[in-house]
Amino acid sequence: MRVLAAMSGGVDSAVAAARAVEAGHDVTGVHLALASAPASLRTGARGCCTLEDARDARRAADVIGIPFYVWDLAERFRVDVVEEFVAEYAAGRTPNPCLRCNEKIKFAVVLDRGLALGFDALCTGHHARLVDAPDGTRSLRRSVDAAKDQSYVLGVLTADQLAAAMFPLGDSTKEQVRAEATARGLAVADKPDSYDVCFIADGDTGRFLRDRLGSAPGPVVDAATGDVLGAHDGAYAYTVGQRRGLGLSRPAADGRPRFVLGISPVSRTVTVGSAAELAVSELVGVRPRWGGSVPAGPLRCAAQVRAHGSVTGCVAELVGDRLQVRLEVPVRGVAPGQTVVLYDGDRVVGSATIEFTVHHPVPA
Repeated sequence: MRVLAAMSGGVDSAVAAARAVEAGHDVTGVHLALASAPASLRTGARGCCTLEDARDARRAADVIGIPFYVWDLAERFRVDVVEEFVAEYAAGRTPNPCLRCNEKIKFAVVLDRGLALGFDALCTGHHARLVDAPDGTRSLRRSVDAAKDQSYVLGVLTADQLAAAMFPLGDSTKEQVRAEATARGLAVADKPDSYDVCFIADGDTGRFLRDRLGSAPGPVVDAATGDVLGAHDGAYAYTVGQRRGLGLSRPAADGRPRFVLGISPVSRTVTVGSAAELAVSELVGVRPRWGGSVPAGPLRCAAQVRAHGSVTGCVAELVGDRLQVRLEVPVRGVAPGQTVVLYDGDRVVGSATIEFTVHHPVPA
């Protein structure tokens, strides 16, 4: 097959590309330039998309022996990922930009362009597995390395996208990948992983949002009593479940810690309450996406609402164009804007963006 290998400049994508070559495919490497003004160096292990990353990707391609190109997708990334990220926080929601990048950049723009150019598949360094059934269908599964599993952020992929995807690292641990990179002579073997939000290199999301949304002061209100406990400079700097940095000028009446329960951008109000009030028993998601056939009725499966969060048994049902998920055990701190990914064992069934939640207080 002709394979387009997305090469970020990290160890995972380099080894994935090398494995694709070793498997006999005709591989071409491509680095995605996603920053309009990329920094010359990474800041520690934070961020990506720097000039250094592009050079690392090119050197890896040279060692592997494949053609290499850089695609400038900075404007598309700005509109589809960065601006959406800011808009979601401004609306009181909590987005996952890595998931949106997979959905709107890697497996939309890049995959579509690759197919148009005559490539058969897009290869990435994600830690996830693809399993082909005898009937020709393909399913997305968790990686064998639970600590590095990235099936959650790939949960937005459709069956057609999975059919043209290639994840060579799903059967390996991160330690094995680094050891293989060393054996192959790849200079990125010991390069630190990027983490946090890639376009916020210093990790200060609050400052990033303040620079773009400005000051928008409002009250911090106790949900149970209606008392104003403090003030904030921008509700966008808060997320459901947050405990620290609430700006409380006095304690709640019961003296217990308070957590963010809700955010109202219209009234600029941040509502806080007890840990027990964070518990969510039901959630409703919009824009459902399925990795296979659409369930015909209620589906008993498991739900995950964070990239490395725990899974909870649930019953999921498509009601009109919305996904209703009833959780067997209440989960704390679920925020609108997050993504719920459904699993049947280690198989990804589908996903949806959480629109709202139903709270079910449980003892603290």
